Amino acid sequence: MLPTRALLASARLTLFTRAGCGLCDTAKNTVLQFQKRRSFEYVEKDIMAPGNESWREVYDFDVPVLHVQSVQDGMPIQADLSDARKLFHRWTEEEVARSVDAAEHE
Repeated sequence: MLPTRALLASARLTLFTRAGCGLCDTAKNTVLQFQKRRSFEYVEKDIMAPGNESWREVYDFDVPVLHVQSVQDGMPIQADLSDARKLFHRWTEEEVARSVDAAEHE
């Protein structure tokens, strides 16, 4: 029997953050608590780190920002503005769960 699309789907969460950001610490904790219940790929991007200038231009005054993307056969390889669901500043585990559910069922 072949696996269904829902079984193949998973999610990639990218947290855009910066050092010294209290909201970012809270957001990260919320995502990591959720990860205890669900499996997904997790990546952090410090918008102030060298090489992340393009993300700093987009999110300089908005961190934390969480991108939630569908991952099919290992794609997407990196965060993308156009295809991600986005959560800004503050979110609950339930909001993360709804975004992951939606991404996994695309």
